[in-house]
Amino acid sequence: QVQLVESGGGLVQAGGSLRLSCAASRSIFSFGTGSWFRRAPGKQRELVATITSGGLTNYADSVKGRFTISRDNAKNTVYLQMNSLKPEDTAVYYCFGAGSTSYWGQGTQVIVSS
Repeated sequence: QVQLVESGGGLVQAGGSLRLSCAASRSIFSFGTGSWFRRAPGKQRELVATITSGGLTNYADSVKGRFTISRDNAKNTVYLQMNSLKPEDTAVYYCFGAGSTSYWGQGTQVIVSS
């Protein structure tokens, strides 16, 4: 069983930045895909960003140019750097790791005030 632990959420003013971290208890991101999802109040969960084992990245249109997903294989950690945050980025952000089996983190709250 792999555990994913997110951190880095919090309250920030619009225009500010946060960096989310997702630490895995075992090495899964080196061989699989790491992703960040989010669920805003009253909305469905949406895919925010993905990074493959080969380092390819993909972003939701709503965050392109503002968010950056990255990975540190030595630390079994995936990051989400979020810049120029907007109130509509307010959500619970979830880490997802997919290899031979998939895993979810518990979520971290991000609140962007206007």
